[in-house]
Formats: sequence, C-alpha cells, structure tokens
Amino acid sequence: MSALNIGNIGRFTIYLVGLLVACDTSAQGPPIFTETPIMLGLDGGGVRTFGKYISKENTTVYMHPIAIPFNISSKWQVGAVIPFAYKKPNGLKDQFGLGDISVFTKHQLFQKDGKGKTFRTLIKLTETFPSGNSTGLPQLGTGAWQTTLGIISGYITLKYGLYAEVAYNLTSDGLPDKLLYNTAFSYPLLPQQYPPKQINVSIELNGTYIVENSSNYLFISPGAQWIAGKRFLLETGLQLPLIEDVPDGQKTNFMYTLGTRILIF
Repeated sequence: MSALNIGNIGRFTIYLVGLLVACDTSAQGPPIFTETPIMLGLDGGGVRTFGKYISKENTTVYMHPIAIPFNISSKWQVGAVIPFAYKKPNGLKDQFGLGDISVFTKHQLFQKDGKGKTFRTLIKLTETFPSGNSTGLPQLGTGAWQTTLGIISGYITLKYGLYAEVAYNLTSDGLPDKLLYNTAFSYPLLPQQYPPKQINVSIELNGTYIVENSSNYLFISPGAQWIAGKRFLLETGLQLPLIEDVPDGQKTNFMYTLGTRILIF
C-alpha cells in the first residue's frame, strides 16, 4: 500500500472523534465519518474505539484506532488518537503494529442555541507523528509529520442534524498536501425521550483532494447508530467510492466500520 493511502486512513481515524451531544439535542448522535462541532459536557471525558475493514483490489486492511477526547472547558477540548493496523497486500507478507499517533485540540468559535436546536462552529488543530513503521512493506505509517487545520460547523435539531467540515493537511518529507471535505445528514427514527434511547440513520460524503496532482477521492457513506442512554453509543457504517483517482488494481471496493463511543464522566 502506498504512503498516500496509509495517510488517508490515518487522517480518517483522526476526523472521526466526537461523542454524544450534551444539550437538548442529546438524542442526535454525532456523524460517523464527519467531525462534529458538539463537544462533551463541561469537564467531560470519553473514549471511542472501532474496527475498520478496508477491501481494496490489491490489499486488505484492518484499522483499530482508540480515540480519547477530554474537555478542558465547555469550549476547549484536547485529545489523542492511537491507531493500530493490520495490512495484508496481495503477494506480500502481512504486518501488524502501531500506526501514526495524533494529538488534537478543538476550540469553539460560535454557538447559537434555540429551543431544541443549536448551531455551532469550531476550529480544530491536529498534529500527527510518524510513529508507525514506514520502512518495511507493507507500511504502517507515512514516515512524515503532518499538521491539519480545519473548521467544523453543525446545525443540530431534535428532528435532524446537518454537518460540514473543511480541513487542510500539510505534510512533510515531500508527500503531497491535501484538502479534506466532509458533509453529513443524520435523522433520528424514534420519538425523543429521556434518558436518550435512539436509533439514528445518516448519509455522508467524505472527500480528499490531492493538491499536488489535482486528484480526488470521494466516498458516499451510509450509517446507523444506536444510543443506549447518556453514556453509550454503538455505530456502524459503510463507505463506497464515487470518485477515486488511482491506477487500476489499487481501487477501493468498500470500507466497513463498527464501533462504540462511551462517556466516562
């Protein structure tokens, strides 16, 4: 697998961090593949972990990141993402180990609340370290330092949620920079209740634009979530390629995710 594809996987794990909505719209879970502007409750902490199976024409990949966000205040959050990876390219020896670790900080820029609805915008800065093995084949990391700056907005109501995210990824060691863009729509199927018990369905578009050669990756991503109270959420989603500018033999067949999010306190 190329360093480019591994980098996309690593950044995907970063942008998936976010936990249950801590406001009147608590039954609206965050998007599965798009970042959320909703942070945890004041002084909250949590954990997210999931398995991600990636089927490509020339490779099979299993990613298992552990994301740990923590609120410094109601408007400031920090956290880390520790990914593990198993990769089995066709005709090559498989490899398992630590991927590229990331740390991040998020700060809320704007918030406007109404009855049963909220609009919020935040900025997020992520630094990714070359902790994964990048010397052997298959590579478990990019071998490069990466800095990503993004802005995330969301309009969340009791009836639906709309989310949008744009970020720029700056990469060292001659690897190309990337523009990341995501949108999501989520819809709760059950009547609102407290404590929250809900089933949410969602549809997302998740894209990566490679600045150096103007190539593009775009996936459509349906998903579903089960919220079982204030502190626990199960989710699953499927990603299918719409646009993927890679040579024949390297294209993605599908990506499947199954995971959980837990509020600790």
